Amino acid sequence: IYGAGRITGKNNHALFIYDVGKNSVQKISRAGNDNLESPIGVIAGAERIFVSDSALRKIFVYDLRGRFLKTFTDHPLARPTGLAFDEKLRKLYVADTAAHQVLVFGDDGALQKAWGSRGSGPGQFNYPTHLWLDRDGSLLVVDSMNYRVQIFRSDGGFAGEFGHQGDASGEFASPKGVAADSDGHVYLVDALFDSVQIFDRQGQLLLTFGERGAGPGQFWLPAGIFV
Repeated sequence: IYGAGRITGKNNHALFIYDVGKNSVQKISRAGNDNLESPIGVIAGAERIFVSDSALRKIFVYDLRGRFLKTFTDHPLARPTGLAFDEKLRKLYVADTAAHQVLVFGDDGALQKAWGSRGSGPGQFNYPTHLWLDRDGSLLVVDSMNYRVQIFRSDGGFAGEFGHQGDASGEFASPKGVAADSDGHVYLVDALFDSVQIFDRQGQLLLTFGERGAGPGQFWLPAGIFV
């Protein structure tokens, strides 16, 4: 299990690798000559781990044991956050939150495609954050301040959207992590609702679970999700 996070205190911003079988945890706070400052996104491929640092405006690459390999790209980034990796096509998708864009890089770190600008229309964003790459190659993007999820084809073409701001079931207050299962159901974490809402691909609410609290099945400002 791989996680990126920040703990109060100097040099406690780190990548964490949890080995459930060995009941151990490894903390990695450096990337070459850099100290991690704001590690946000983390995604593991078959051979590598990618970590975005929104403060350093960089994406770092580690092997699966946590050994630093390189900085992924020289392309200037404003505030990289969410990541998704296509193992088959060897492409890394990056949500550049402050630039209101989604970027696609090749395996060599070269920019292949970018789309998005600030706005509320199809293919526009207002601080996008989390990403999920579906089994059919569709990319789900949490368009956080537009309170919606946008869906794109593998070529970046707009394929649909759902969601709007509100405080009722099926609406969004603070959308965060997104994931999809093998049937295409979309799981959306809402930090202010302290819950996970499950939708079909047309945005129809199917199920909600979670509530605020510290007990089993309860959450407090949940963020990421993985299926």
